[in-house]
Amino acid sequence: MNANLPTTVTFAVYLLAMLCVGWLGYRATANLSDYILGGRSLGSVVTALSAGASDMSGWLLMGLPGAVFVSGLSASWIAIGLSLGAWLNWRFVAARLRVYTEKVGNALTLPDYFTNRFEDASHLLRIVTALVILVFFTIYCASGVVASARLFESMFGMDYQIALWVGAFATMAYVFVGGFLAVSWTDTIQASLMITALILAPLMVIHADGGLAASHAAIAAARPQALDMVASLDAIAIVSLLAWGLGYFGQPHILVRFMAAESLRTIPKARRIGMTWMVLCLGGAV
Repeated sequence: MNANLPTTVTFAVYLLAMLCVGWLGYRATANLSDYILGGRSLGSVVTALSAGASDMSGWLLMGLPGAVFVSGLSASWIAIGLSLGAWLNWRFVAARLRVYTEKVGNALTLPDYFTNRFEDASHLLRIVTALVILVFFTIYCASGVVASARLFESMFGMDYQIALWVGAFATMAYVFVGGFLAVSWTDTIQASLMITALILAPLMVIHADGGLAASHAAIAAARPQALDMVASLDAIAIVSLLAWGLGYFGQPHILVRFMAAESLRTIPKARRIGMTWMVLCLGGAV
């Protein structure tokens, strides 16, 4: 094992805490609406942070820093595009979706919403939407499990296959037991940990290097092209990187947070909290 005892104990306590949150979610779940959508009871903080954590997950901590490390600051156009896309999603989709999913048959899922909203008696929209979510979200979830397995592997020297099952079991346990409330609460906790790490880690590295100017000089000496926002990118490449933000308008794990917000009044405050969290986290990752 590569990890020391405090690290091992910390991770064990964290996993146990997530299971306890799952149990609390179970206690707060009384019917199908509670299990699927938390009874539409999420406050602004939970709505914002759970949407952010479920969106970014392991990609924010591993994928984006890796992309910037390999390509330099030119990869940060991704972060800019994501910020713009997320703000537009909060501004133009969140409130409308919250209102209309409840208005058209109190739809608990996106397939339900599309079926009711467009009065699709054939249920073709329900089938197509469900298949799209099933196929592509399975791939997305798999990437999250891989990220957790890589973390266990690097931190504890754990076999990769075993690490996959440990991470998957912990996640499935609190999801099956506590449903949507457990997922939202654990995501909120994880979002708090993520922003703390992504603010502290860069500041500690800069401090260890002797300050911002010294860090900048060290990067410029090793890889001067890494500090170029444009580098070898042309206009099409920049637009393509910015276009990452377009994905927000169809991501079910984010849209469902809008649907579960306590009320329409929750959305503006949640937008401010969510965007502040996102900008700080993306900046820290870069």
